[in-house]
Amino acid sequence: MFAQLLQDYLTELDTTMRGTLDTVLRDEPGFGVMLRYAMGWTDENNQPHQHPTGKRLRPALLFLCTEAAGGDWHQAIPAGIAVEFLHNFSLIHDDIEDNSDIRHNRPTVWRVWEVKNAINAGDAMFAVAYSALEQQSQRVSPELALHLWRIFNATNLELTRGQHLDMRFEYQATVSVDDYISMIKGKTAALLATCAQMGALIGSGNPQVAAHYAEFGLNIGIAFQIRDDILGIWGDPKETGKSAASDITSRKKSFPVLYGLAHNPALVSLYQRSMFTASDVAEAIQLLDNVNAQEYAHQQEQVYYERAMQALSHANPQGIAAQNLQAFVEMLFKRTS
Repeated sequence: MFAQLLQDYLTELDTTMRGTLDTVLRDEPGFGVMLRYAMGWTDENNQPHQHPTGKRLRPALLFLCTEAAGGDWHQAIPAGIAVEFLHNFSLIHDDIEDNSDIRHNRPTVWRVWEVKNAINAGDAMFAVAYSALEQQSQRVSPELALHLWRIFNATNLELTRGQHLDMRFEYQATVSVDDYISMIKGKTAALLATCAQMGALIGSGNPQVAAHYAEFGLNIGIAFQIRDDILGIWGDPKETGKSAASDITSRKKSFPVLYGLAHNPALVSLYQRSMFTASDVAEAIQLLDNVNAQEYAHQQEQVYYERAMQALSHANPQGIAAQNLQAFVEMLFKRTS
């Protein structure tokens, strides 16, 4: 039943998103194709090609919270579209800033069309997100529409703050676990918090209830990122689609690595080497294991998960919608990729 509900969400979301993009874009030659490519709808030649580009978790969470707060998820479709376009805008720009060649097993937008065009495409995706959000004003009161707008604006700032910290940490000699949590609150958790809060506002019209949902989403986002960091080192490559050592090789300052660097001087020395060989990667993982970095990361994941569940309890979701929201959370934390 839950799987069918998600499919219903995503089918209507996809159809409406395509229509939104077609409506707001002037399809100059080569312009719209970059956005459709980023969404996974076409190949680089603008030929229809359904290519997976993520699970659309954020709008799904928004719709679930709308229903759990007492509303009809159909009324929240414009907001769901807005957060998904905003997420994809951030990915286009992040890939440029991180010099990433591949996303979802195919070349990134900037690798296909060069940096200057990708920046422009990301800017267009950002504008499309706001165009979608504007449509929500036709389904809620003016006061609530303005409230949603303020939340969305604040989230944009949090996304860029988080990305700024992420880039700064690449060159910062010492980064604490607390610094890292601050970064992922912006880069990862803020948008999940926004999805939960906006969905609950549309569903209930009650800012106090929505604040509990926002706290739920924020802590789920932090726990989600810690789980991702664990998989980046100890995950099964057949499940994650990348080498289990990719985060080590790239010197990514992920949650377990930061804990290891703070507790094992030998790992600090190893990370100061200019290049990593396969044996260096194996040694790094062993040094992390020596200080139980994976166990610590799992413990902290559980801490934030429990905070999220406590906030959700205060929100008091009801009926089948509450069960579906719980099923969604369980799905997130059973993932292996």
